Amino acid sequence: MTKRIYLTGYRGTGKTTVGQLISNRLSMGPEDFDCVDLDQVIEQAAGKSIAELFAEGGEELFRDWESRCLNELDAMPTPPRVVSLGGGAILRTQNRQFIRDSGVCIWLTATPANIASRITADATSGTRRPSLTGLSPTEEIASVLASRESLYRDAADYVVATDGRTPAEVAAEILAWLDRS
Repeated sequence: MTKRIYLTGYRGTGKTTVGQLISNRLSMGPEDFDCVDLDQVIEQAAGKSIAELFAEGGEELFRDWESRCLNELDAMPTPPRVVSLGGGAILRTQNRQFIRDSGVCIWLTATPANIASRITADATSGTRRPSLTGLSPTEEIASVLASRESLYRDAADYVVATDGRTPAEVAAEILAWLDRS
């Protein structure tokens, strides 16, 4: 089994939920597979919400915290084996290299309309994660996805479409792929 499993993709693609399902399933074996959401690690380390970090120093400050926390995962009391990355964690070359060197990365995808629907249904999403462009939700998602697609592809060892699928189905596909790898 690989050292660490990273889940990447735009917010609302199911990374945290799927990550927990994978962690729970893998923990049934001889090893413990803790799962963390990198955004939660950042908020805890910074003592501020993501929205507060953006307000204080913009995206650059948040990305600095993101890189720092990603690189400090191994120093955690129980280093996580499954990590749900923030949607932009792959923006920095150093982060993609760290991910590549320390595990495998699975890119969860969905259409902009499905992502917008999921984000709208999540009451905490809007307050925790600010708009990056000021566009309508679906337009922003399409724009950001288009600008990040090559980076997601570069980071990903495997791609899973989540449209019309339950988190359990997505987790099962990933687990099957991990077994074959």
